[in-house]
Amino acid sequence: MVIADDRVESSDARDLLARAREGEGEAFCQLAQAHEARLLRQAMALCRDQSAAEDLVVETMAEAWKSLRHYNETCRFSTWLYAILLHRYQKSVRRAASRPISLAGLPGAEAEQQEDAQRNLAAPDTSPAEEAARTETWAQLRQALEALPARHQQVILLRFFEDASLADMAVVLGCSVGTVKSRLHHALEKLRRRKVVMNLSDSRRDT
Repeated sequence: MVIADDRVESSDARDLLARAREGEGEAFCQLAQAHEARLLRQAMALCRDQSAAEDLVVETMAEAWKSLRHYNETCRFSTWLYAILLHRYQKSVRRAASRPISLAGLPGAEAEQQEDAQRNLAAPDTSPAEEAARTETWAQLRQALEALPARHQQVILLRFFEDASLADMAVVLGCSVGTVKSRLHHALEKLRRRKVVMNLSDSRRDT
């Protein structure tokens, strides 16, 4: 089985990647399937529409297949896919007015597709009162994030919901690590001013 979370690449995933880079379409299909759900969640956060998100994922996978020879493994494969997704999304709305990213794809949303995510957040022995408090907290966080500029939403989503390193974030966003750190600092400060008290302290010292 291919491990969809590639923070630690499995030997199966590396083998599929190597075969896909040699032009084996079936290997790429298997690799893509391992990342499809995560990529769709990311696309939903950007598009705010199920159909548009699905189209964006299809376009992203098609471009990834055509560009696979350019993937040099300087970042995680999932991060590279997200970079393509973000680039295609930004290209599609470049001529439109800027709009905030919907956070319907985050835990605490009411959409049916988030039920599994909410269950995963809850401990097995969570009481109804504790679960209600957790749901309310996530809702408050979503509301606060939606008030942030897109560049600040992006770094929060990548850092705390996709667990991306600062270096990977720089690759995805096409900027320096220093710029990523600055955006993250300002985003966290804005959330603190809104008294958002989630565990969003960024004490890691990765680069």
